[in-house]
Amino acid sequence: MFSPRIFAAFVGLLFTALGAYAQPSPANPAQPLPAPVQTSVAIDAPLNPALPTLFIVGDSTARNQANLGWGDHLARYFDTTRINVANRSMAGRSSRTFINEGRWEKVLAEMKAGDYVLIQMGHNDGGALDGPKPRGSLRGLGDESKDVPQMDGHVETVHTYGWYLRKYIAEARAKHATPILLTLTIRNIWTTDANGRQHIERDIGYDAAIRQLASDQQVLLVDLGNYEADRLEAAGAEKTALLFPKDHTHTSAEGAELNAQTFVRALRVTQSPLIAYLAQGITWPEIATPTPALAPDATKNANAVK
Repeated sequence: MFSPRIFAAFVGLLFTALGAYAQPSPANPAQPLPAPVQTSVAIDAPLNPALPTLFIVGDSTARNQANLGWGDHLARYFDTTRINVANRSMAGRSSRTFINEGRWEKVLAEMKAGDYVLIQMGHNDGGALDGPKPRGSLRGLGDESKDVPQMDGHVETVHTYGWYLRKYIAEARAKHATPILLTLTIRNIWTTDANGRQHIERDIGYDAAIRQLASDQQVLLVDLGNYEADRLEAAGAEKTALLFPKDHTHTSAEGAELNAQTFVRALRVTQSPLIAYLAQGITWPEIATPTPALAPDATKNANAVK
């Protein structure tokens, strides 16, 4: 179906075709980028109620117009006669705003026993707590909160990043579904070490929290970010830039395709029961554990044992 030789040829062609579109990164990478204009997002297809569903809950890196988020490319890697793949991500959302806007409630209404939910939030959690784009969450994993006046006059109790992720996990489990945490997709930001070697940014400040939550909550962790970082470093900064035509965060459709493939490779390492639903005929070389390695106990839980 997707042989390594055909995929390698496809990647080589896209590097050549996209060369003219590479753009520099914004001057202030610490701030979350504005959500891209959503003019062509695919309409959600009806779910087959007789099948389990794999939900994707994330931001614009997973769903960004038609085919520009990795979640829009994931279904082709699964046997959709045996499992639904439902991308419910939304550009510009954080762990806080996906809940506040009622989007998570809608996912829960669709969810049933035996389903899976991929949770990948963080790119927008470093934003402001108030103002015109109040999407930030408090740092940390504790139960701290802060009452923050909003522009419309109401006061919102803002919680920590960990509090919101625990809410996703607990409420998915209450539906007898299996939550799965993902590390964040990689941004096209590079540094040069003392030996002149270039390294891509691997963490925007949430990886430790995600790993700790996976361990504390006994939730499967799929380390998409570090596997992606290994792939991009192997390609180098020049070729990587071709996959980020607009800014340092959002990929082209080709970059999204590569991230979907990278997710499947990372999933295979976890020995999750979800692997049984992968499409037949996808054979890739095994990949080594990325740097840094997965937390030792992150996959030693009931959800991760085949």
